[in-house]
Amino acid sequence: MTAAFAPYDLGGTRLSHRIVMAPMTRSRAYGPGQSATDLMATYYAQRASGGLIVTEGTQPSTVGQGYPDTPGIHTAEQVAAWRKVTDAVHAEGGAIFLQIMHTGRVGHPSLTGLTPVGPSAVRAEGQVYTHEGPQDFITPAELTEAEIARTIAEFADAARNAVAAGFDGVELHGANGYLIHQFLAPNSNQRADAWGGTPERRIRFAVETAQAVAEAVGPDKVGFRISPGNPYNDIDESDRPDREATYSALVDALAPLGLAYLHQMEAPEVRDLVVRLRKAWPGTFILNPFSGAEPTGPDALALIEDGTADLIAYGGLFLANPDLPARLAAGGPFNTPDRATSFGGDHRGYTDYPALG
Repeated sequence: MTAAFAPYDLGGTRLSHRIVMAPMTRSRAYGPGQSATDLMATYYAQRASGGLIVTEGTQPSTVGQGYPDTPGIHTAEQVAAWRKVTDAVHAEGGAIFLQIMHTGRVGHPSLTGLTPVGPSAVRAEGQVYTHEGPQDFITPAELTEAEIARTIAEFADAARNAVAAGFDGVELHGANGYLIHQFLAPNSNQRADAWGGTPERRIRFAVETAQAVAEAVGPDKVGFRISPGNPYNDIDESDRPDREATYSALVDALAPLGLAYLHQMEAPEVRDLVVRLRKAWPGTFILNPFSGAEPTGPDALALIEDGTADLIAYGGLFLANPDLPARLAAGGPFNTPDRATSFGGDHRGYTDYPALG
């Protein structure tokens, strides 16, 4: 797999190879005001041999927080804390982008004291974990035009803060049923104004957010993540013609911006759409392949060799193997992720996974 281990130029950021650490929520931002900790700096520095690290989802505002102990990037305290992380990763020769994640209707007032917001006042089916235990999602407040503009500005401010904190760039989280994805999906976006209805109007929030962030920090420092067809957080994109029209329109609108990359988290049975979007995208295409219940494995590197993707993102396997690129090059062995320690907790299941001797 020689191509996977070749250096790569990501919009001016030099990557040592094409293996990416995917963003993964870990819920260990125990610093003041949901800020990064020294333990988080250790965790990311351990994985700095990745060609690119994309951090866990990080909220651009208080109302954008949907889970306990997730980090923010909207206060000076949070920016200073993240600087310890970026310094640690850069000291190990790594590159790191911050994922900006506004969870939208996914969340609960017990986490923030605020009512979650969304494109429409449509409650998601299911529950969210809080410090008081699982609680049902509530009906979000529908964003007004003025609030939409303010939310877009918060994304841009978060990107500026990320660059000030030393990140090489940011990734906009338009996947997994969070706010940008909620605008894209017809079941969560039931607006009848210029922000909803047709695919062309449902993509507007995503496109204008990407434009604002690109203007704030430069398009070469901005990636965008999508997950067409992913039902997570009660998203329904099962109407295939609508799904394909929506994401084709989105990619066509994002393409002229000159972003650093498009990152697709693959849902089941959408490989044909992966191939079409990859062909339509003029720049770097990162794929987090669908692998079912098992973590993405070494066979996925063949997708770089055959041109399906430029880079491959690994989630669970990178969580459990801090030196994953070396293990992939050697053909293993691989530590198994401990799902019981995925979210919250201390160093166990976080910084204590062993590297190869």
